[in-house]
Amino acid sequence: MNELTMNLKSHSKIPLYEQIYSYIKTDIQSGRLKYREKLPSTRSLSRHLEVSRSTVELAYEQLLSEGYIEAKPYKGFFVAQTEELYHFKKERIQPAAPKQQKKYKYDFSPNGVDLRSFPYNAWRKLTKDILMDDRTELFRSGDSKGEYGFRNAISSYLHQARGVNCSPDQIIVGAGSDYILMLLSMVLGRGHRIAFEDPAYKQAYHMANALSYETVPVSLDKSGMMVSALEESGADIAYVTPSHQYPMGIVMPINRRMELLRWAAKGEERYIVEDDYDSEYRYKGKPIPALQGYDAHEKVIYLGTFSRSVAPAIRLSYMVLPQPLMDVYERKNRFVHSTVSKVDQLIMQRFLEEGYYERHLNKTRALYKSRHDVLLEGLRPMSDILDVSGEHAGVHLLLTFHNGLSEKELLQRAAKEDVRVYGLSDYRIRQALEEKPTILLGYANLTEEQIREAVEILERCFRCSGDQNGTK
Repeated sequence: MNELTMNLKSHSKIPLYEQIYSYIKTDIQSGRLKYREKLPSTRSLSRHLEVSRSTVELAYEQLLSEGYIEAKPYKGFFVAQTEELYHFKKERIQPAAPKQQKKYKYDFSPNGVDLRSFPYNAWRKLTKDILMDDRTELFRSGDSKGEYGFRNAISSYLHQARGVNCSPDQIIVGAGSDYILMLLSMVLGRGHRIAFEDPAYKQAYHMANALSYETVPVSLDKSGMMVSALEESGADIAYVTPSHQYPMGIVMPINRRMELLRWAAKGEERYIVEDDYDSEYRYKGKPIPALQGYDAHEKVIYLGTFSRSVAPAIRLSYMVLPQPLMDVYERKNRFVHSTVSKVDQLIMQRFLEEGYYERHLNKTRALYKSRHDVLLEGLRPMSDILDVSGEHAGVHLLLTFHNGLSEKELLQRAAKEDVRVYGLSDYRIRQALEEKPTILLGYANLTEEQIREAVEILERCFRCSGDQNGTK
């Protein structure tokens, strides 16, 4: 019988019984204590370790409950059968350290949002007002489509600002665009082929593939998705960004919109998914009304979000379903609970109704317009080596180069100078064989001074004729 000598630490935060338990368990797991080997009695082990008998009894009780030892009447405690149990390694496997993504001094992310302009004071005031009183109903499960008051505020805003024709009953609220797309797939069913603009908003494209849809890329021309190519694709759903095509920045003209609507009207199961992701930001003329507002045959599914205009972490998105699809949702999918808290919905509802959202948009439009103008002015000296497009809306520009450098070389040269830019090829579903090198420059999360500094750096490295990366 092993006396089980162990070094107990009386001043440790770990109780003595846990130290005894851990010591014996480790010896059993490592095989130092064998099956059927007898353990000291609680009385003898307590004397040997100079601890109370109750301390040893607690340790033994824990080992008994976990199956490491067994008690035999009038004989004592023995090591239980553990050979067939999971083999415990002595060494603890350390998890791999997360890969650190390089941070750049200047990052022209096309998905940037200026969080410094977030309306903290207004948001704080509304939150305080809403939570001031004990309102237990705010913490009960709410309407699966979203709270009616919030949906009514969205409906009023969409009609006024985007020309969308809908009632609150056609709106479903969800936590982010990915959730909205998953819910939409439940409504539509799986038997569809979805056409995506190429280049595309890749997140939606990846989501469609993950949801087991057949997807097909459709080429663009200067007016957006080509309807003739859409017809040839055999798709019955077209996913488009007509107000500001992502990433090309094309604003779809009225003629092309009518073509798309005629295409959809030809088939009973045909639909258009209109992603109106950043329609609020337009710098030339008035905002273009949503495609949904022209839809006379209930063929447009309208998607919107507050993540781009307020903050990504808000996670408040929504969709407007044509009435026939809303009937399907009510019949088959109403059991799905809302993924947005009632508190957040009420804050955003008040944010809309009390004019804070409109004031916030006016503020950010002015900020982005100023940065947009600074960026265009900074790029003017490079007009001999590049062409600018997509400058009339959104928060990014496209630069198409004719200076002999490839897209890869442009990205590498910028990165070497601690400036991150983004290649158009990352947004293509099909890689074009002969495509002019094009990069995207987003300006929402850079200050005007940072834009000026970064553009000066870009001009130096894009004009440099030396071999910076092993190529010329």
